[in-house]
Amino acid sequence: LIMDGYKVKHVMNITDVGHLTSDADEGADKLEQGAQREHKTIQEIIDFYTQAFLTDLNHLNILKADKIPFASKHIPEIIKIIKILEQKGFIYNTPEAIYFDVSKFPDYTKLSGQKLEDKLTGARLEVIKDSNKKHPADFALWFKLFGKFVNHTMRWPSPWGEGFPGWHIECSAMSRKYLGQPFDIHASGIDHLPVHHTNEIAQSEGAFDVPLANYWMHGEHLLINEGKMAKSEGNFFTLSDISKKKINPLSLRLLVIGAHYRSKLNFTFSASSLFSV
Repeated sequence: LIMDGYKVKHVMNITDVGHLTSDADEGADKLEQGAQREHKTIQEIIDFYTQAFLTDLNHLNILKADKIPFASKHIPEIIKIIKILEQKGFIYNTPEAIYFDVSKFPDYTKLSGQKLEDKLTGARLEVIKDSNKKHPADFALWFKLFGKFVNHTMRWPSPWGEGFPGWHIECSAMSRKYLGQPFDIHASGIDHLPVHHTNEIAQSEGAFDVPLANYWMHGEHLLINEGKMAKSEGNFFTLSDISKKKINPLSLRLLVIGAHYRSKLNFTFSASSLFSV
């Protein structure tokens, strides 16, 4: 876009609170898990991985976004949107959380094309479900300090009690603040299409009655030896791991951009070595 002469305003947010081990707002808090695993504070985890991410962007010669906001710095904007959704009848209250009622948003699955009755919450061993949810697809806007989250480290006051925001509402609040609504292009991975982006659309359009974004671009998965790259599968390499194999980060970038963004790309060290410099 910049090469074509467009003036681009690029925003990339940092999710430093509220992203649980399940994209469907269930399970444990990823940051709290990381802090326990690495014997660090929450802030130390945030600082370390944010800096590591920005350093990797530099090694890959990727332009830094114009704005990189942190979710934890936008609690007032998040609460404001939830209050609007409450006034318009989109939410309901349980002892554990404030939920968006997807049945109140008729076009809920328009991005994914799924039928609502087929949309079930994926189960994982560590997932603990709220029995008060009306539908498995209903998603949390605000978690309360209740049950598994009673000792949650990051917490803020709200009209619904002390707690912390859900992952999905953070993105709606930050994108609206820095890009307005609708903005032009929303980009991310294909795995965010059926849950995260679908939820973003529902809450943003439910609150403000205009589209969230004009275009959606979803990058396909990077595979490792034909399997999905994921920490949970032990199938994961960092840029540092790649560099230790004497592969230049820019060679890795060349390999990646050689595939269409909507096509899966299988990474192997032998393939990358062909581009080593």
